[in-house]
Order: sequence, then C-alpha cells, then structure tokens
Amino acid sequence: MSEETKIPETEETPQPEKKEKKKSKKDSEIEALKAELDLKSDQLMRTAAEFDNFKKRTEREKASIAEFAKAGLIKQLLPILDNIDRAAAADRDSADYIKGIEMIVKQFEAIVSNLNIEEIAKEGDQFDPNFHEAVMHVEDEALGENVIAQVLQKGYKIGDTVIRAAMVKVAN
Repeated sequence: MSEETKIPETEETPQPEKKEKKKSKKDSEIEALKAELDLKSDQLMRTAAEFDNFKKRTEREKASIAEFAKAGLIKQLLPILDNIDRAAAADRDSADYIKGIEMIVKQFEAIVSNLNIEEIAKEGDQFDPNFHEAVMHVEDEALGENVIAQVLQKGYKIGDTVIRAAMVKVAN
C-alpha cells in the first residue's frame, strides 16, 4: 500500500499571470483615472482663470461706461457753466444780468427735462417719507393731515430712483 498517489502537477504559471493581469488592469484603471483627474483639474483651473478674466473685464467695462455717462452729462452742463462765467463778469445792476440768470435757469431746467429727472415735491402734495424729508412741522387747519405746507429744498428722482429727497415743512 505504499502506493503513492500522485497529484498531478498543476502549472502555477497561469495563476501569477492572472495576478499580473489583474494588477495591470487595476494599474491601467488607476492611470486612466489619474489622467481624467488631471484633465478635470486643468479644465477647472482654466475655467477659474477665464471667470477671473471675465470679472476683471466686466469691472473695466462698467468703469468705462460710468466715465462715458459722466462725460456726457458734463458736456451738457458746460454751456451752463460758460453762461455762469459770463454772468459773473457782467454788471450785476443791469437788467441784462437778471435776464441772463433767468436764461441759465431755463437752460438747466431743459437739461434736467432731457435727462428725465423729475421734481418730487410740491406744496399740497401728500407727505411720503420715501421721497420727502420732513424738517419742520406746522399746525394749519387749512391743510390736511401730513400735507406738504412748504418745500424748503426741491427733491429729484430718475424713474424710481431718488436722487435727493425733498426737504419739506409738513402740516398737522
């Protein structure tokens, strides 16, 4: 009984090949993921740089537009400034001086009208704290509750934007 059973020898070479295949497959997957990560990181950095450049360009454009708008307004105001200089050099006791000042006021009112700037307070209007600043109070039975009795300083707005609130005296 001393027969020995021989166990057939199996080739062990395929097993390491399987391990190597598994390793190489995992390595190739890792390399592919690393390459994809590098690509995404590069895209993210480029996008961030493009966004930063966009923000800077937008800020420059906004500053340029604001400067252009100011220049346009100043260009409209320069004739008034010229007329004020002429009035300052004129004889203040003459009738032409008063006429010149009236013309300057009309010129300024025309510019205000062209820019769609509206006056926001008149005597008899209802007081609105969004547009008016009450600096005085008066008791007057002829006027109703919270009615503007007197405009002390005119207020102006463009569209819905208040440029300056009107300073008013409010009744009752």
